[in-house]
Amino acid sequence: MPARIPKGVWVLGFVSLLMDTSSELIHALLPLYMVDSLGASVLIVGIIEGIAEAIALIVKIFSGYWSDVFGRRKPAVLLGYGLAAVSKLAFPLAPSLGVVVAGRFADRVGKGIRGAPRDALVADLTPAAIRGAAFGLRQALDSIGAIAGPLLAVILIGYFGGNFRSAFWVAVIPAVLCVALLVFGVHEKDERAHAPSGKRVSWRDARRLGPRFFIVTAIASVLTLARFSEAFLVLRAQDVGMGATGAPWVMVAMSLVYAGFAYPAGRFADRGHATSLLSLGLVVLIASDIVLGFAHGARGAIGGAALWGLHMALTQGLLAALVAATAPAELRGSAFGVFNLASGIALLIASTLAGYLWQAMGPSATFFAGAVITAIAWLALLAFGRRVPSL
Repeated sequence: MPARIPKGVWVLGFVSLLMDTSSELIHALLPLYMVDSLGASVLIVGIIEGIAEAIALIVKIFSGYWSDVFGRRKPAVLLGYGLAAVSKLAFPLAPSLGVVVAGRFADRVGKGIRGAPRDALVADLTPAAIRGAAFGLRQALDSIGAIAGPLLAVILIGYFGGNFRSAFWVAVIPAVLCVALLVFGVHEKDERAHAPSGKRVSWRDARRLGPRFFIVTAIASVLTLARFSEAFLVLRAQDVGMGATGAPWVMVAMSLVYAGFAYPAGRFADRGHATSLLSLGLVVLIASDIVLGFAHGARGAIGGAALWGLHMALTQGLLAALVAATAPAELRGSAFGVFNLASGIALLIASTLAGYLWQAMGPSATFFAGAVITAIAWLALLAFGRRVPSL
């Protein structure tokens, strides 16, 4: 009988659920708000989203490193969630695009601060035999928040008669609840499975991460290069006629599938099927890009977004579990930081390129280019799949 997932992992999952409800409520409306109300172009949105997500991933390298140095994860996790909660005030109060962009960047800095220490804490708390399931569970709970957020966006934008600012105010509530749950619900001193060794951690220790870790990081970077920001799913929904009140439904569809398949995918990964899951995830992303590229209405946009969510479920928890499996316990925070730095650079390139293609050649070109890049990545995985580590 498999071991039970620890209480601390469940609590961290519900913390993620609340913050994702807040963030995705805003994220489901923000691209439309920037384009329709603030006059930003799609290229500008792509650059902003690429930089914002890259900031989050790059900051993780520093927060992960310091959590290794101090041997404590919770303070960095709490700082990150707290900053993200405060940043939510920028969106309803912002008088201009510049303030919205500043709020978006601050929110992503908060995500970056908490991300690597939180993932390292999940690994610390969880027995090795069920790490895939633990990361899958956290991703599933996170994705439930990502369902609730866009659903609230649909309801609120209709209730408030298209008033984006009023909808943004509601997003502040789950963000505050998230921080309170983290403060009172996670007790690192009692629950951490990995105790710090007292050895000083230095940047030179990155050499100890080893080739298996860097193979995982390279795979994740290529995957991220093929998958740009989800903001383009919302813009595609609007482009095919779903409008401001209907466009958030694509995020609901994506997150619903993500939540439903993340935990089963994690359990499957624990049985040694990492390469098969990655291969299937790439095939699903190709299908998603093709469906979105040919979409002419709501059915195509929602169907493509659902496939996008399935791709995320098959790959994201697995990659996090592989990082935990291939890095020394005392360097997990730094390992997640390096992993996310590489992914952040790839995401910045991908989202900027997606915005340029959208502006220069149209929405379909953006998704067809994504399909081509993903197909190349899939062929590379078939050729070199034997080098992919297992859990």
